[in-house]
Amino acid sequence: MTDTRVFHNFINGEWVEAKSNKTFENRNPADTREVLGVFQKSCEEDVKLAIGSAKEAYKKWRLVPAPKRAEIIFRVAEILAKKKENFARQMTAEMGKILKETRGDIQEAIDMSYYMAGEGRRQFGQTTPSELPDKFMMSVRQPLGVCAMITPWNFPMAIPSWKLMPALVCGNTVVFKPATDTPLSAVNLVRVCDEAGVPEGVINLVTGSGSGVGEPLMRSEDVKVVSFTGSTFVGRKVSQACAPDFRHVHLEMGGKNAIMVADDANLELAVEGALWGGFGTTGQRCTATSRVIVDKKVLKEFTQKFVNRAKALKIGNGLDPDVEMGPSINEAQLDTVMKYVKIGIEEGAELLCGGKRLTSGPYQFGFFHEPTIFGNVDPQMRIAQEEIFGPVVSVIPCDSLEQAIEICNGTIYGLSASIYTSSVKKAFTAMRDTYTGIFYVNAPTIGAEVHLPFGGTNQTGNGHREAGIAALDVFSEWKAIYIDFSEKLQKAQIDQILE
Repeated sequence: MTDTRVFHNFINGEWVEAKSNKTFENRNPADTREVLGVFQKSCEEDVKLAIGSAKEAYKKWRLVPAPKRAEIIFRVAEILAKKKENFARQMTAEMGKILKETRGDIQEAIDMSYYMAGEGRRQFGQTTPSELPDKFMMSVRQPLGVCAMITPWNFPMAIPSWKLMPALVCGNTVVFKPATDTPLSAVNLVRVCDEAGVPEGVINLVTGSGSGVGEPLMRSEDVKVVSFTGSTFVGRKVSQACAPDFRHVHLEMGGKNAIMVADDANLELAVEGALWGGFGTTGQRCTATSRVIVDKKVLKEFTQKFVNRAKALKIGNGLDPDVEMGPSINEAQLDTVMKYVKIGIEEGAELLCGGKRLTSGPYQFGFFHEPTIFGNVDPQMRIAQEEIFGPVVSVIPCDSLEQAIEICNGTIYGLSASIYTSSVKKAFTAMRDTYTGIFYVNAPTIGAEVHLPFGGTNQTGNGHREAGIAALDVFSEWKAIYIDFSEKLQKAQIDQILE
């Protein structure tokens, strides 16, 4: 992208400027000299217009048969597949992760679109016998209305698709606020939806800050559900904003995920898993492997292999096919990483590799940090308890599987966990006793697929799940229906038929 383009909000089927007449730049985190575009810095007035548009469009969209809504979503998947490579390259330039990963991000949006297109003919309810004669009973899903979607920058097309596609197939309309670091990928997704035939007002895109867009969006009484992915701190604010009106809230928040390495693990495989889980997306995933809990019998061998592999990772611009890890998303996130490295050293953890910002040569205009591993980490250290969201992994020794599980469960989060072992007994014990929403055996803590529910326990979420059919429960409500054709008054629980 050689020319700086100006991008607009999408409200009621039109690309429009923000009422504030203010904009912000979107820069490449690998090379901040590159401006990818100028986007609208929207305000509350823009949010109200978008909500009004969605509210009006809902009157017709909810009446469109679900299979017909699904046909449009299917076309979204088809168009995304054709434009995948171009969108992936733009996404890498926008948020930094390597091209293989951005291709995967868009593929996930494709997969979710195809999956939810199928749900247009599978929004199954229940039928069940009545306790009374000549009476029919069933349940059906019904849409909620206007849905607000506030999404993060680390998966700028995949995560919006997790929210957008189930919301649309259920018959809702949407106001979508993307992260300020990744508005271009959001624009690309919305353009595809428009091209696929989503009617005017059904999808509305408003770019801008959390205070300018996110807060008025979550406060609006016309928004029936707020689906938010981000930090636990902000998720609490979303919950508090919606609580007075009892509006629905779906929260997908932080994680402090752990791989457990048993004494009978395939260590080469475990190292590869820890490397991918810890440094994929530069550690900027809610499911990233930020802790590796290793049995002391194999601790020395595992740690040596892990450190050697981390040191060999090639860091740089994600558009380079040889690069294995890109930059942090922005200066503030990089500062957070460096702050926690300092905390880890002060706490007494052993810095085994990394620990520094990269500033010379090809790194001088980007937000690059070395892959960093701490050893001899106590489970209660801050680096083992608090989400860092960067390329920092803590190796924690343990004496047994039971202790490993105890350490794994010993945080305020509960998103993802994993075990490497050759024992079926150990695998099933860990699977049973680890209190997380996602669990892997002989795989890292990342790698979820769209047809199973995604989400976590404790302060990772509020009980809801994304992806799979579980996503339909976020964006619909159940209605129980009773049809009495007896032509007389029958009283359930009172009229008992004995003969």
